[in-house]
Amino acid sequence: VQLQASGGGLVQAGDSLSLACRVSGGSFSRLTLAWFRQAPGKEREFVAAIRYGGVSTHYSDSVKGRFTISKDATKSMVFLQTISLNPEDTAVYYCAARNTGILSTIRQPSMYSYWGQGTQVTVSS
Repeated sequence: VQLQASGGGLVQAGDSLSLACRVSGGSFSRLTLAWFRQAPGKEREFVAAIRYGGVSTHYSDSVKGRFTISKDATKSMVFLQTISLNPEDTAVYYCAARNTGILSTIRQPSMYSYWGQGTQVTVSS
């Protein structure tokens, strides 16, 4: 499975940004897809995930209500729509995928087998 993220950029506080990740290889419908982010000097942290089947979505408390994860199976893509960005959202954003896993591990980066290259999001104050 290969992932390629895009859509990052430099925005101002309060702005919106849409990230996209193209997924190739594997069986898209059987993948749990997620976004993580990593700010300089910090560990990689969970942002959002959408389970295979697309029924359930999960968010970190810091982005809940501002970010929305979705996917388009016809295009094999996963998206992260963001609004009301603030400087604390500045990070490299990574899309990730895994084939199987129990729900309780969905926020753990170590439980994802496949990673994209990351896209930089910078929010200026």
